[in-house]
Amino acid sequence: MFDPEELDRIREAKAEWEDSEVQPTVDRFGERKETFTTDTEGHEVDRLYTPADVADLDYESDLGFPGQEPYTRGVYSTGYRGRLWTMRQYAGMGTARETNERFNYLLDQGQTGLSMAFDLPTQMGYDSDNAMAAGEVGKTGVAIDSLRDMETVFDGIPLDEVSTSMTINAPASVLLAMYIAVGDRQGVDREQLRGTIQNDVLKEYIARNTFIYPPEPSMRLITDIFEFCATEVPNFNTISISGYHIREAGSTAAQEIAFTLGNGLEYVEAAIEAGLDVDEFAPQLSFFFASYNNIFEEVAKFRAARRLWASLMDERFDADNPKSKQLKFHTQTAGSTLTAQQIENNVVRVAYQALAAVLGGTQSLHTNGKDEAIGLPTEKSVRTALRTQQILAHESGAADTIDPLAGSYYVESLTDELEADARELLAEVDERGGMREAIESQWVQRQIQDVAFERQQEQEAGDRIIVGVNEYRVEEEGDQDIEEVDEALEGAQKENVAQLRADRDDEAVEAALTALEEAAQGEENLMPYLVDAVKAYATTGEVCDVLRDVFGEYQPGSSM
Repeated sequence: MFDPEELDRIREAKAEWEDSEVQPTVDRFGERKETFTTDTEGHEVDRLYTPADVADLDYESDLGFPGQEPYTRGVYSTGYRGRLWTMRQYAGMGTARETNERFNYLLDQGQTGLSMAFDLPTQMGYDSDNAMAAGEVGKTGVAIDSLRDMETVFDGIPLDEVSTSMTINAPASVLLAMYIAVGDRQGVDREQLRGTIQNDVLKEYIARNTFIYPPEPSMRLITDIFEFCATEVPNFNTISISGYHIREAGSTAAQEIAFTLGNGLEYVEAAIEAGLDVDEFAPQLSFFFASYNNIFEEVAKFRAARRLWASLMDERFDADNPKSKQLKFHTQTAGSTLTAQQIENNVVRVAYQALAAVLGGTQSLHTNGKDEAIGLPTEKSVRTALRTQQILAHESGAADTIDPLAGSYYVESLTDELEADARELLAEVDERGGMREAIESQWVQRQIQDVAFERQQEQEAGDRIIVGVNEYRVEEEGDQDIEEVDEALEGAQKENVAQLRADRDDEAVEAALTALEEAAQGEENLMPYLVDAVKAYATTGEVCDVLRDVFGEYQPGSSM
């Protein structure tokens, strides 16, 4: 880097430039705003960045090379020159058959990984014929009531050739068991199964509220998955520690980093307390971040998160395996930035957000359809979203060199600022007893809510421009083509559940559920029992009800 004398000369030259060139221009014409700040942090953005802003940067210890600690520049030595990121489009179309059709369409269009959305009853561990499911069956994704539905979803899709991401949390162990069972039925070796389950219950208590069990048994299920998959399904990512929903709830970029990695630390500690070796399960951890509109802040966020995770795994757990320190992550473009007004503008937003994710080195990417602010994406909008990724990959040049914004005085300065802010937040979390305590006291939730309130006020006051919403508005023309869920779906799905119960071997189901209940009352790993239960065609609700009876249900405001 620059020597101290050279830095002093740069500082002096910048001051002279500001006095002789900038100030007369500002005095005469002004600038667009008095101050410019980053999108979420409120850090003032300087007019110009120079080497003096990164004077303390040490290339080897702060940046290094891709594939080497501290992984600031990426976790793979060849970046996208060896292999492009996995292109996923989130899909779940009400029924298992419709989802199978959408998956096959996406694969035919060049998608390289599947991403599965579940309806709300499935996310909460209820069957479609449960009274709690009324009005919600198939609305936010596919209804998976049993292994029969999962078999239909993947009919004709060889699981040894695709990678599947499943956005499921409280009943993640049940849906993973079904996926493994489908692989077994297809004759696929479990070591060939690839994909990710979200399996992140702590962020449910923070941001989404689709939880079932109290934290302690929930953490047991998570660590059981860690242990089981380390030996049985070693190429499957056992958790996707999610900052996406934290950010969508209103957090800043630094809060997204801190609270996501804070949750990650809780999972690692829980697994170690359960007797697992950090270097056996940590390589299967993965993360999930949002990508928002401010390209430079998002790139800096991804780089800061990678560097910070590597440091934390060293500092707190003495991890030896390099893969234990590599933060690998999936990215989804920001759903909360999509507008119902002038929905074509969303194509542009998604493209910029996708560019930020690629420049930041994501391993996997989902691009939102332009119409997701008003309903499920149509086939056409999904194709456009996928084409956005393919154009980025093959036409933009963004994937041709690794970490192309490295060395930018602004990006490096912003990376340092975000890491420092995240460390400060994690220190406060530690003072409060860790993430579980900070969540229980509602401190984490309040931090996010305060930011969300401030942003809403800025938008309403016109200080934060949302194109097409509070500025540059037009009269909308015509009705939009909206994908709608057939209301008859719920009745048909109930009939399917009834037919399943009539067809299956009730004694085998009862025996499998009894064995699961006894194991849950003890300390055995529950995954083998879950696989047995779903193979007997026990339903999602029946399995979750057994665990509800043993573990109880979490009530917000109760002790964690």
